[in-house]
Amino acid sequence: MTALRAQRITHVNTELDFSGGEVQLFLLLEGLRARGVDNVLVCRPGSRSEREARARGFETAPVRMRSYLDLAAVLGLARVFRARRAELVHLHSGRATWLGGLAARLARVPARATRRMDRRVRRGWRTRLTFGSLVERVVAISPAIADELRGAGVPPARVVTIASAVDPGELEPVLPRERTRSSEGLAEDCLLVLCLANLVPRKGIDVLLEALALLADAERVRLWVAGEGPLRAELEALAGRLGLAQRVRFLGQRADKADLLAACDVLALPSRQEGLGVAALEAMAAGVAVVASRVGGLAQAVVDGGTGLLVPPEDPRALAAALQKLCDDGALRERLAAAGPARIREGFLAEQMVAAYAALYDELLADSARQAESAASLPSR
Repeated sequence: MTALRAQRITHVNTELDFSGGEVQLFLLLEGLRARGVDNVLVCRPGSRSEREARARGFETAPVRMRSYLDLAAVLGLARVFRARRAELVHLHSGRATWLGGLAARLARVPARATRRMDRRVRRGWRTRLTFGSLVERVVAISPAIADELRGAGVPPARVVTIASAVDPGELEPVLPRERTRSSEGLAEDCLLVLCLANLVPRKGIDVLLEALALLADAERVRLWVAGEGPLRAELEALAGRLGLAQRVRFLGQRADKADLLAACDVLALPSRQEGLGVAALEAMAAGVAVVASRVGGLAQAVVDGGTGLLVPPEDPRALAAALQKLCDDGALRERLAAAGPARIREGFLAEQMVAAYAALYDELLADSARQAESAASLPSR
């Protein structure tokens, strides 16, 4: 473990809820703290990130960041950067990148951003300003996102790929598999499909419900959906219309992710869009076979036929066929599951992610120091 040049890094996150991006943020914060770095998290007051940071003993600085046009937020962020003596600013969401990038320029602090979504990056003045001037580097969490950034005109030298990651130590179950299953009234001979996802359109849970209804032996298959979101009532109604009310359980937000993974037979992630798919990484680390959409970084993380099965997005029949294949072939499930941990060790471990970010921080700070020395050596007029 090498020492970081930076002793104080300020992170900015604008999300109110807590999803895969926030999981990655706190993996990074914990890893940096272990390396002796003093972290400050700037977040929206009342957000789950604020509560989580305080519970873990991280310093927080609440700033109201209402929209991309919030000039008061830019000024407030700049004040925080100066007051907290930030040596480097790390921006963790789209809104944070824009507002925090402007603030970092005002405060004259080097900034870098992480892009986790595989939404289209539009060419235009704001993209040029953000990634060509306001932030020194932009980290893509998968090659697919890196390609999207470069395709939108972001200078290739400013794009770095650092994959999202998991800590296998956090995925050790507390309860035996049988106890978790029985707590939800699940018979041992049932095949359990688990979906860990926020209940939002891009996660494609409606497609998963339609696929479940197409299975030949649906009576033997059960689905647990762990997560919350605005589509819950709509998805529960769809399950009822499809005749799945007795075979699908919406568990809400759960803290016992490791127990749920140990209890299931297959992890399904039928996303319409996915930057990488932390749930798929967690399943592979826990030794669970994955069925996922061939989209974004998800298609690059899951090895089709190696650690899981990939299907086209928005295709209930293809998803049903993949699920049926795993229902019928226990040996295939076991082979895919057994290959998962080795896949994670190829570059998706938390310690590998933290080391890559630490190296990038050092590079940025070295660049900043060289620029300062060069400016100081110029003759004054």
